[in-house]
Amino acid sequence: MYRTIVIAFSTVDGVTDDPDGRDGTPNGGWAFRHGPEVVAGDKFKLGSILETGVLLLGRRTWQQFSHLWPNRTDDFSAAMNRIPKLVVSRSVTDLSAWKNSSLLSGDDFLDAIEKQKTRHDVVVVGSASIVHALAERDLVDEYRVLVFPDLIGRGTRLFTAETAPTRLRQVSAEVTGPAILVRYEREVLRPFSKELG
Repeated sequence: MYRTIVIAFSTVDGVTDDPDGRDGTPNGGWAFRHGPEVVAGDKFKLGSILETGVLLLGRRTWQQFSHLWPNRTDDFSAAMNRIPKLVVSRSVTDLSAWKNSSLLSGDDFLDAIEKQKTRHDVVVVGSASIVHALAERDLVDEYRVLVFPDLIGRGTRLFTAETAPTRLRQVSAEVTGPAILVRYEREVLRPFSKELG
């Protein structure tokens, strides 16, 4: 079975918005202040998933990325340009700015994700509203979060009060420069056994 994997940059207090400062928020740029090498390349250790999976992005994330990735030619950028991209939007109609992009209606994207999972790993990039919708329905199989040593206080958080209670198990925690990449998978609960012997 394939997985829905959420990848995100986060502060220690769970804020995920404006890591690069492009949105102009008062505390934006918190991830990029540590230098470009901290966020460059395959920091989320996706590896072969970039060759076999699909990316799921919201409109704003897709629009930002469609200006960033197409003109880059390093190996990671080439993989980002090759991988199929599903864009959840009610307003975008022209996706020609970034090849291999397809539109998903904003109304039925949850069903479309489940269908994609029968054939591919689905990697959710940024797109807080999509992450929140998935987490509220307990549809995320794995989280890969690059946690930066910053406290922002205000901003969009990775998890909301509506997030479904979910048991996770830590797969790994790896120091990468000033940040830590943590991986959590949904814990598969086994039926309780009444046998004591």
